[in-house]
Formats: sequence, structure tokens, C-alpha cells
Amino acid sequence: MALSRAAARGGLWRLGPAALSPSRGRMEPQLALGVSRCQVCCQVCSQVRRCQGRSFSTRAASRALVAAVAAAARRVNARYEQYLERSFPRFYVLHSTFKTGVQALFLEVKEIRKIKSKMSRQRLSTQQLPYRDMERLRQFRRDVLKAIPIGIIAIPPFANFLVIVLMYFFPRQLLIRQFWTPKQQVEFLDAYDSIRRGSYPAVVQSLALAARSLPEPQPRELLQQLCAQVQGGARPHLAQLLAVRNSFSGSLLALNGLQVDHVRALSQVLFLTPHLPAFFLRYRLRSHVLEIRHLDRALLRLGLGQLSEEELRAACYLRGLNSTHLGRAECRAWLEQWLRLSCELQASEASLLAHSMVLLSLNYSRPPE
Repeated sequence: MALSRAAARGGLWRLGPAALSPSRGRMEPQLALGVSRCQVCCQVCSQVRRCQGRSFSTRAASRALVAAVAAAARRVNARYEQYLERSFPRFYVLHSTFKTGVQALFLEVKEIRKIKSKMSRQRLSTQQLPYRDMERLRQFRRDVLKAIPIGIIAIPPFANFLVIVLMYFFPRQLLIRQFWTPKQQVEFLDAYDSIRRGSYPAVVQSLALAARSLPEPQPRELLQQLCAQVQGGARPHLAQLLAVRNSFSGSLLALNGLQVDHVRALSQVLFLTPHLPAFFLRYRLRSHVLEIRHLDRALLRLGLGQLSEEELRAACYLRGLNSTHLGRAECRAWLEQWLRLSCELQASEASLLAHSMVLLSLNYSRPPE
């Protein structure tokens, strides 16, 4: 057995390495198959690289094309606006105002969506918002309500031409503030204030008549003296208003106890329509006055020094004072007095806050006596 194994080893040694390795005929197809697989892989990789390069080049080309088209559109639009400004200056003012208004409206909608998202995410109520967010929501609601009629008119087919005509001839009634020219803003605010101030004498007269019904003599005399002072052209002091505050939380001078004509006059002070049932007038008046009260507290937390001149004028205008022709110092002095009064009053004394819009602003151009 051992000899046979030795003989076999000796025979294999004499045959050489060829006897210990597989035959060349069997190895060549395997090597060829491996080479072909490598070539296929290389070809696939190269094709993938070429496709990626093509996709990247296609994206870059599309971006460059879009940028070129946008640049060309801007150049054409700039030349068109130059032509309008040179040939049709009045129409150019309307065109630029409309363009600026659309941009401002889109930005406003974007900000409103952010505020709503923040309220939903943090579970905040409107009264917990900062002053600017609260004021933006309030103004946006009024703009939407004003735009509803013109939106209804534009629903039928081919009604857009009628809408354009109406907006051209009645911009104050139909257009929201973003589409007013700077000149129109001053004119329209003055027009609205003249309508509002037309109800001021009726408010003071109704308050003087209601003061006669007060049972206690001292509050009755103080309130009658206050009304006579305002009717005589004087501006009351803050201490005089706070001295009669308890009378406005009772049943006679509270918003629910006022006469209907009195409530209608107060509704016009807050730009609310007076042509509604009495219970609805009282509800709307109270809700708007309390909304101003919440705004006052948010404004006090922010600080008057943080307001721009435009925000300062808008805050005074909302609270009954026509600030379009007043200086910044006058607006700030009046608003400081208003905030001191508003932050002293409770929600049950909303009637005094509504009447103070008239009492403090009617004779503001005159010094207090």
C-alpha cells in the first residue's frame, strides 16, 4: 500500500504542475465569462454616468432657460412700464398701484397663514397673540368682508368687465386698502372720518339725556357736567371719565340698556352698519369694543415706542381720532391717554370705552380745560 502511494506520487511528480492543475480547455471559458461580465459591468457604469451627466446637463439647461425667459420678461415689463409712465401717466399710477396691491395682498395672506399655523401649533387664542399679529388678523377680517360683495358680483360669466368699471368709479366702497393710491388713502380716511364724526354730536346728546335717568345725584351731575363741557368745545380730563365709570356698568348706561338710536350712533363710530336689529347691534358693538380693549393690552405689553409712525396713526384712527393730519407727537400723546383709560376699565365697563372714543377725540385739537 505504501509502495503504491509512493509510486503514484512519483508519477505525478514526473508529469509536472500540469497534472495538479485543471486543464486549460476547461479554464478558458471561465476566464472568458469573467472578462465578459467585467466588460458588461463597465459598460453599464459608463452608461449610468452618461445618463446622470445628461440629466444634470438637462436640469442646468432648463434652469438657464427659465432664468433667461424671466430676465427677458422683466426687461419687457420694465420697458412697458416706462412707456406707460411716459405716455399715459394717470393709467400708470393705477397700474403701479394695482401691481403693488397684489404683491402686498399675497404677502398679507402669507403672514395670515403663518399666524394661523402658529395659533394651531401652540394652541393660542386671539387674545394671546402679540399686538401686530392681533391687529393684522382684525384688519384682514375686515378686508375679506369688504371684498365679498365684489366677489359675488364677479361670479357670472363676463361680469369681470362690470367689476372693473365699478372698481374704477367706486374705489373707496369696493377696493380694499392695498389697492388705494397714497393720495386716495388720505382722501378716503378723511371721508370715512367725516361720516363717523357726523354721529359724534348724537352720541354726546344721547349720553346727556341718559344721564338724567341716573338715580344717584352725584354721578348724574358729574356726567351732565362732562357732556356740557364736551358740547361746549372743551376736552375732558382722564380723571373726569374715571369718576363716572361705575355709572356705565349699571343697567341704564350699559350697552344692553341704551336706547336703540343711541346704539346706532355708537355703531357708526366703530364703522358698523346701523341698519340691523337692535339685539344684533348691541352684540356687534360689544364684541368690537372688547376687541379694541384686548388690542390695548397687547399694545401696552409691546410699548408705544416700538410702533412706527404709520402704526401709530392707524391705532389712533381705529380708536376714534382722525390722525391723518396730526404729527407723531400728537398721536402718541393721545394714544397714551387712551391706554391709561382703557387698561383701567373692566369688560363690564365697555360702554364707557365706546363713549370715550367720542369724548376724547371730538375736541382733541383744543387744549383740555
